[in-house]
Amino acid sequence: MKITIICDVFGKENNGTTITASRLIKGLEERGHTVKVLSTFESDDKEKYITAKKRSFGPFDTYVAKNGVTLAVAENDVIRKAVEGADLVHIMMPFALGKHAIPILNELDIPYTTAFHVQPENISTHLYLQNSKLVNTWLYHYLDNKLFKHSNYIHCPTQFIANELTKHGYKSKKYVISNGVSSDFYPMEVEKPVEYQDKFCILFSGRYSREKRHDLLIKAVAKCKYKDRIQLIFAGCGPLKEKLEKMGRKLPNPPKFEFFNKEELNKTINYCDLYVHPADVEIEAISCLEAITCGLVPVISNSKKSATKFFALHPENTFKARNTTDLAHKIEYWIEHPQEKEQVSQEYIQYAKQFNLESCIDKMVNMFEDAIKEHEEKKEHNISIKNA
Repeated sequence: MKITIICDVFGKENNGTTITASRLIKGLEERGHTVKVLSTFESDDKEKYITAKKRSFGPFDTYVAKNGVTLAVAENDVIRKAVEGADLVHIMMPFALGKHAIPILNELDIPYTTAFHVQPENISTHLYLQNSKLVNTWLYHYLDNKLFKHSNYIHCPTQFIANELTKHGYKSKKYVISNGVSSDFYPMEVEKPVEYQDKFCILFSGRYSREKRHDLLIKAVAKCKYKDRIQLIFAGCGPLKEKLEKMGRKLPNPPKFEFFNKEELNKTINYCDLYVHPADVEIEAISCLEAITCGLVPVISNSKKSATKFFALHPENTFKARNTTDLAHKIEYWIEHPQEKEQVSQEYIQYAKQFNLESCIDKMVNMFEDAIKEHEEKKEHNISIKNA
């Protein structure tokens, strides 16, 4: 197949969407498919990567850039260049490029699919309105009207978000397919760095932004009776780094803030003792899946807006959302039960096998093939009616 991926946020792998898009593209190419990418990413390979102009947010450009986001200006001639000749177009983001591509794809008679990677709460949190039911409901309807109701197929990374879309009236067919965990992440023996030899290391991988709730973990550790032993490691980047660093200095062992490449992150996961995912809003959380794939036992927020809680195998693997005292107790539990932690670690290694990236890519290919097949069947049906 010749496939065009439209993804406003693409380039440096410092956010979940870019990582997901990069792995999908690589997986498709390994299966013999030809892929073009329409985004703001600039490359010397002008045939594969079609570059759209970056949209300016004026005085907010610095804040947007810190979030690892670059949105595009939708120009019809650029979109047309990217999609002409494609057997299928997959739209990954509900922004200008995807929205403006729909009428062009209809004109060129090219089938397309969409993906739901952006929760309304991911948007409203930047306006401090993430808890507003009215605002988030409006955003669900806005995204549906602008993009998703025009697509017969929506890729949903989890059943949780598929259910949310159904609840908010989305009529399109929903394919529940995990974004998948790369084979770069696997259990291995890694010795802790010298400075952490006597520490209980807790990892959280996530963009330094409000909805990820790094602050909850810092506050919870401050309440732990073992706080002198705990070393927090925050893998990622983002606009709140300085604020979180300042908050973390109050702990006996200030947190480590660092962006790791895949090899470094795999080693870090494997020498850590616990993974905590405190985010309020999450469609899937590949970072958590990467951790449990390596056997790192998680403690996950049971937030109503997070799908990640469904990865919990035992009650001790979740904590009450936004409750730092409960989180502190769960951390203490795993420190005090090392043998149980080792047993649960093995359970997670087996559990995580279902999220293998290769099988997830195969399911995405099946969705693309279904969309093309249905498109052709409708075309033949219309022709037969016309000629009747």
